[in-house]
Amino acid sequence: MSPLHEDLPRAAERRGVSRRDFLQFCSLMVTTLALPTRYMDKVVHALSQTRRPVLVWLEFQDCAGNTESMIRSSHPPVAEVVLNLLSWEYHETIMAGAGKQAEATLERVVKEEKGKYIAVVEGSIPTADDGVYCTIAGRTALDIAREVCTNAAANIAVGACAWDGGLVRANPNPTGAIGLQEAVPGVKVVNLGGCPHNVANTAAVIVHYLTFHEMPALDQYNRPLFAYGQLIHDQCERRAHYDAGRFVEEWGDEGSRKGWCLYKMGCKGPEATYNCPSVRWNDGTGWPVKAGHGCIACAAYRFWDWSSPFYKRLPKVPGFGVDVTAEDIGWGVVGTVAGVTAVHAVGSVIRSRKSKLEGPKAGGAGEESKPASPKA
Repeated sequence: MSPLHEDLPRAAERRGVSRRDFLQFCSLMVTTLALPTRYMDKVVHALSQTRRPVLVWLEFQDCAGNTESMIRSSHPPVAEVVLNLLSWEYHETIMAGAGKQAEATLERVVKEEKGKYIAVVEGSIPTADDGVYCTIAGRTALDIAREVCTNAAANIAVGACAWDGGLVRANPNPTGAIGLQEAVPGVKVVNLGGCPHNVANTAAVIVHYLTFHEMPALDQYNRPLFAYGQLIHDQCERRAHYDAGRFVEEWGDEGSRKGWCLYKMGCKGPEATYNCPSVRWNDGTGWPVKAGHGCIACAAYRFWDWSSPFYKRLPKVPGFGVDVTAEDIGWGVVGTVAGVTAVHAVGSVIRSRKSKLEGPKAGGAGEESKPASPKA
């Protein structure tokens, strides 16, 4: 059997990945996808029966941060199974071939695997002046994306730039950079926002597709709900300090050393959705807020526009009454209350009052802010 048509377990064994590592990977994917544990057997069976999926990774106007996030993954099951066991046919940064040889490989995949391969896109796609600001082998990124992505079985846009244009789209955007779904209207795409993306989420999307033959449930931005369906604020290990009114006031102060809430330092966690706090980075050991830096909402729509300046605090935060602004949150509000238990009770009363005053909201928690007038 040729390596291209091997099933995943056979390919895993050939590359030295044990059955235990393979099952560990499947377990991680079930957890990341927020599936009930009973789906473990279904995922294992599906991945054991399927042939190695062909994948092409396109890099356009980018910093290669998402590629680095993938190949630098320190989690062995993800690194071994996803990076090595997919039939990774084309990826400029890591492939051995170059020049005409490399481009011939991409042409072959599009022709011979039409409608069966997975396309991953990294980086924004310039459209100004007929797309001349990003060309590969004499072809514009726009032309390549149109051909490769319209012929793929599934498309995944990894990172902020591939999703909505990212940093290069922020004013003044001289190259006319936009994301994949705008550049190739009508193409089916899953957006994995983040700067960069998290490899565990990308792997989980691929596993879901291979298991159920469809992409996972998506939100209004075509992001998978399992990864972007909850507020970071509600998952944060510093949330108790927020409820108690304990905030870092300046970098290096006592609150900073004790791990207090970073809201006043500009953390955008109350308005951003992502599974950073649960999936994490560096072998699942940490994430920016745990490391002491506020969330900049890097997985939010056009975050370079609405989230900056990154150290400016949000004007209002969910969870407090309409008559209590974020500027008032802290011991100034609850200074007369003694003890952490009482502080939490005050927070509950205020939240209850807010619910009665505002009533149910359309969309519910987890729907982050979208700029009213996004700038090009």
